[in-house]
Amino acid sequence: MSRSWALALAAGALLLAAQTGVAQVAEAPIVASGTVPDEATRVAILNRLREVFGAARVIDNLAVGSVVAPPNWAAYATRIIGPGLKQVSRGQMALDGTNLNISGQVGSEALRQQVASDLATNLNANYVVKNNLQVAAPQQNLLDKTLADRIIEFESGSANITARGTAVLDEMAAAMKTMSGQKFEIVGHTDNIGSRAYNLALSAARATSVKNYLVAKGIDGGAIATNGEGPDRPVASNATDAGRARNRRIEFRVLN
Repeated sequence: MSRSWALALAAGALLLAAQTGVAQVAEAPIVASGTVPDEATRVAILNRLREVFGAARVIDNLAVGSVVAPPNWAAYATRIIGPGLKQVSRGQMALDGTNLNISGQVGSEALRQQVASDLATNLNANYVVKNNLQVAAPQQNLLDKTLADRIIEFESGSANITARGTAVLDEMAAAMKTMSGQKFEIVGHTDNIGSRAYNLALSAARATSVKNYLVAKGIDGGAIATNGEGPDRPVASNATDAGRARNRRIEFRVLN
């Protein structure tokens, strides 16, 4: 189960998002996007990402624009990009001004506290760290293992699931049936071909199609929420056919 990070910056705000499983740190891409105040900040952040995660994994979608960041923001933004982030999956870290929020899943309570402590150590007293990390549930690990990084396939430009897609969903339904009383979220993602509005609608429709299929297989519809995030959380570069194919995916989340 690979793990990917997406990094977005805007008006001096930093966002890191992890999207897939806990068990293995694979060669998943590190997507950096958003707007930074100057070229030096952009280079510093990219260099730090390459140092921590490896140059081959970093995808640069950063732009330089007229944004205002707090004093020394670039230095703090690079300091919080550290090896400890590799231990967080399905996570999101946002540095907005002097407020840092981190969420996602880790393997233990000790690790949950350690990641937040490491972040706080790399910031000064003016920064506030909000720790929303959670210890990963075994149910989520089961879903990740069952999906095994496979893509739920749809007909091009539609929410109709292909035969290969339903074969994977049959396995997902069987795993979900073992989790009596558990609630889930089905999240649709797309590539960036077409408008953002179109892709948001398409991803939502595909998530709903997956839910309907699972309900037909005996999963309680009331236990499944759906969401469509369109092109906003890529796990690969949209510059290649292979990357776009990876970004057109369905994500299965266990809700606490």
